[in-house]
This record gives sequence, C-alpha cells and structure tokens, in this order.
Amino acid sequence: MSETPTEQTATPSKYEALSFGDPMPVLSQREVFDYMEAMHNGKYYEPPLSLTGLSRIYKAAVHHASSIQVKRNILRSCFIPHRLLSTHEFTAWAMDFLIFGNGYLQRFNNRLKQPMTIKNLPAKYTRRGVELDRYWWNPNWTTEEKLPAGDVFHLKECDVNQEIYGIPDYVASMNSSLLNESATLFRRRYYENGSHAGFILYLTDAMQDERDITSLKTALKNSKGPGNFRNLFLYAPGGNKDGLKLIPVAEVAAKDEFLSIKNVSRDDQLAAHRVPPQLMGIIPNNTGGFGDASQAAQVFDATELESLRVMMSSVNEWIGEEVIRFKPYALAVAPV
Repeated sequence: MSETPTEQTATPSKYEALSFGDPMPVLSQREVFDYMEAMHNGKYYEPPLSLTGLSRIYKAAVHHASSIQVKRNILRSCFIPHRLLSTHEFTAWAMDFLIFGNGYLQRFNNRLKQPMTIKNLPAKYTRRGVELDRYWWNPNWTTEEKLPAGDVFHLKECDVNQEIYGIPDYVASMNSSLLNESATLFRRRYYENGSHAGFILYLTDAMQDERDITSLKTALKNSKGPGNFRNLFLYAPGGNKDGLKLIPVAEVAAKDEFLSIKNVSRDDQLAAHRVPPQLMGIIPNNTGGFGDASQAAQVFDATELESLRVMMSSVNEWIGEEVIRFKPYALAVAPV
C-alpha cells in the first residue's frame, strides 16, 4: 500500500549558522533614557535621567569624552586657586557639571560659622531633598545622609520639563554616542572573530559519509578566534569545480558602513558639544585643514567658555567672597 501525500514525512534540512558573540555595550537605551519627571520618595527627588548611565556614556565614545575634557582642561587652566577652593576640587566640580548638568559644592565651617574650605560633592551620589534647600548624600541604597541646610551650593543647567535637577546639553547626541560605540564594538568583534563578516560555504557535491561534513564544520569552527586565518584542506573525489563555493557576505559594504557610521556619529557629537575639531586633536580629511586654531579658540572662548565661567562665578554670591576667578584663556588671546 502506497503512502498518501499526507502520510509522507519529509526530513527537514538542517542548517547550522556559525556566528560570533554579541557585542557588550557600555549601556543600552533603557539604562539612561527613562526620562519622566523628578519623582521623590518622601525624602529626596530622583534625577530624571540615570546618573549612572550618564557616567558610563561619558566613556562610550571618543569624541564625546574628548569634548568634555577640552572644556574641563581650559576651565582648569584659567581658574585661579583660592584658599577655600583648590584647583583639584574645582576640576572635579567642573567635570560633574559638564557630565551630569549638575555640580555641587559643600562648605565646611569652623565653630564661628566661618567657611574653612569648600569641597566638591560628587553629583552622581547627591540628591536634592523634598525641602529644596536640603540635600542628601546617597552613595548606595543602604547609606543616606541628610546634609546641613545652606551648606551645599547647586549649579545646574536649565531643563524645560522640571526645575529640580539640571540636564546636560549633549542629551540630543547620546544616541549618536551609543551608535558610535556599537559600531566600534562590532568592528572589534569583526576582527577578533577571524571570519571577517563571515561567509557562506555552498556545498553541492554529495558526500558519502556524514562524518566528512561534520569534520568540515569542526575545522571551520576551529579556524576562528585565536590562531585564525588557518588553511583548510578538503578532499572530494569525483567532485566538480563548482561543487564547493565560498561566498563572502557583504565585506565591502561592511567597511563602507563602518566608516560612514563613525563619521556621521562623530559629527553629531561635535555639533552637540560645539567644540572646534582643531582643539581636539582631530586630523582633517581635506588638504586645507580646519583653519587657524587661535581664531577658532577665540570664538569658542566667547560663545561657550565665557558662558560657563559666568555660571560658575555665581558661587561667589553664595559664599560671600570672590572664590571663583578666572584669568584669560591663553590661546584665545594669542596673536593671530
């Protein structure tokens, strides 16, 4: 009795994909883009953006980190140390403000209620209390300390959605920073894998022994990773010249897309930070270059750094003394 078509059982073909591991990004969007409102727990307000995410994204992309470091270095070079505020504490405060959009200074008084010193209060672990003149120190979920009223100065950027915390200006470019990081991590895996974007091994010759196919797949797997670029030998008696084909998978396209992603995401980051490329050590692609560095520094100093210096000088009104003072930026006043 012959089998009907419905009774026939076809053995499905089995294909095995040889791929490399997933890249490990600094963070994903869910870890930082949880932007809602500044919710409070009855004691203090939670930041609208993840401060841990912002601290990690600082190291995610080269041009993002370099833009912040350029501003920090220029501000530090212009800062005039004061007996109450050292260069080290000012640098830490400036870094917090540039990364988090929030900077905190804590005043320590003597017994006569006179200020003895001012130190940076790390923004990552500082929270603003429900009583807006009070601040909390929260380095972890088990330690909370309510700081004395009036002893903390809060420098913050403006935000259109809430008035409790500041939001850094570069938020619009964070996706570009993460894309830049993802492209770099993929390219790194691309080379570590050894197969360089992979290939399809197209085999049409019939092999009498299934163990031959298994041996071939094992040899391909072992050729990747450390000690890659090994040669493989395949003996197929009776086969034809087209019985085995090695088809690369979009290797040229992968190179072009990588360079395009890196360049476009870099431009987005530079646009968000508004730092001239000649001040960041970027090599120009054109023969004309980026122009005179002194002229770019003058514009940068007038449009960006002067605004930061004005904001930071508001500490003087809080402390009742001229603690924050700056000297002119040397490159901006250099003869052209």
